[in-house]
Amino acid sequence: MSADPYAAAQAAAARLRELTGAERHDVALVMGSGWLPAADALGETVAEFPATDLPGFPAPAVAGHSGKIRSVRISGGDSDGKLALIFLGRNHYYEGHGVATVVHGVRTAAAAGCETIVLTNGCGGLREGWVPGQPVLISDHINLTADSPIVGANFVDLTDLYSPRLRALCKEVDPSLDEAVYVQFRGPHYETPAEVNMARVIGGELVGMSTTLEAIAAREAGAEVLGISLVTNLAAGITGEPLNHAEVLEAGKASAERMGALLAKVLERI
Repeated sequence: MSADPYAAAQAAAARLRELTGAERHDVALVMGSGWLPAADALGETVAEFPATDLPGFPAPAVAGHSGKIRSVRISGGDSDGKLALIFLGRNHYYEGHGVATVVHGVRTAAAAGCETIVLTNGCGGLREGWVPGQPVLISDHINLTADSPIVGANFVDLTDLYSPRLRALCKEVDPSLDEAVYVQFRGPHYETPAEVNMARVIGGELVGMSTTLEAIAAREAGAEVLGISLVTNLAAGITGEPLNHAEVLEAGKASAERMGALLAKVLERI
């Protein structure tokens, strides 16, 4: 990663244009744990390559994250013919590469022309009645990493960070969608029951290990942000059962068809 993360994003965007043959992309999606099978429903693949073909992207270290980037032509609706940039996986804060690497994907997307960035994740759910495989719109977040991707005294407003307009579009597609506040812990260990209870007390109902830093960087870059969590398990202490990563991936696989259809219809409207 370059000492200047913004220059690094510009360099990656330039290489992206060479690999895809596209001068710009319109919307980007970061696919989190369990969401990968949904990517196939989003449109015609124009190009696909390892993320490491772009400067600044390390190899993925997490099962369920393929580490590939796909350029997809959207079909139907207001976005017919536009290009979506899909990140099949992400680099997490707990991998130790630094916050600039965590947000390099969204900065590259913004540098490539994306005015909308969709962030998805697999997470633990705290609300009674939620079940594994349920999508929930992120209405706001609480960042417990004690870090920020912003360099210097750049005071970025995070009011309405998660676009009300885009959340309304999602509810046009699926009126049953719930909204909730997402809480990011540092990871990689899962939260303790006491930490889950703390998240609930401070206003959170979704807990995970990604998304908030990317959302901040996307807002800094001027992009409109949509966040969608897939409740892959009930958080620690809710059921009394132990947590494991295989459970997260299995819940995502079981919900892939619904997730793909939801995202495809939302992309048509963006």
